[in-house]
Amino acid sequence: MTWDIALAKELRHGDAAFTLDVRFASHAHRVVLFGPSGAGKTQTLKLIAGITRPDTGHVQVASRTLFDSERGVNLPAQRRQLGFVFQDYALFPHLTVRQNIAFARRHGWLNPGARRHDEVAERWIRNFHLEPVAGLYPAQLSGGQRQRTALARALAHEPAALLLDEPFAALDQRLRLRLRSELAELLDQVRLPMLLITHDEGDLRALADDVVHLQDGRVTHVETAREVAHA
Repeated sequence: MTWDIALAKELRHGDAAFTLDVRFASHAHRVVLFGPSGAGKTQTLKLIAGITRPDTGHVQVASRTLFDSERGVNLPAQRRQLGFVFQDYALFPHLTVRQNIAFARRHGWLNPGARRHDEVAERWIRNFHLEPVAGLYPAQLSGGQRQRTALARALAHEPAALLLDEPFAALDQRLRLRLRSELAELLDQVRLPMLLITHDEGDLRALADDVVHLQDGRVTHVETAREVAHA
């Protein structure tokens, strides 16, 4: 099983409470978690990534148990081998593109040096055609360049799976279409499991093998890409 997720978490904000109870299993490599804003998609991704701890449940990705409340398993985020791309990309503003990507390869707390050469980081710089901007800082990049840098950094970590939080939301329509196509081609090449969250039907039609529909913190139903295409 590529994805076996069963998570429960009560979230509170002041006097308001929101109960997240997300359960699904899929053999698909590319799964899209689809639903409106406020459905609990980003919180689910954070629970899977280990950024937030569930109250109960389990997380199994690519046959590895990352969390299991009954068995007392809770791998820290840095040991889950998951590449995470945030909606705002979360690039380090004081590091160049090359340093941001090489950051995923570092050991210890020091930032990678501006002149440090890491062959894995350089490979992803080439794969995403970032050579012309490798020495620039995030503030000097276009939206598409920032997104490609974030993806390259996630992949340079050599993850077992990729988690994407609305990666195309900040892009214009033309760029969104191109980067969707590029991401689909890349995932076909590396055969890396991906879980993407979105409220954009274009994303799920372009990238999903399975679609998990989320509403008010719960899964309403799961369908295949074929079923989506014929809906």
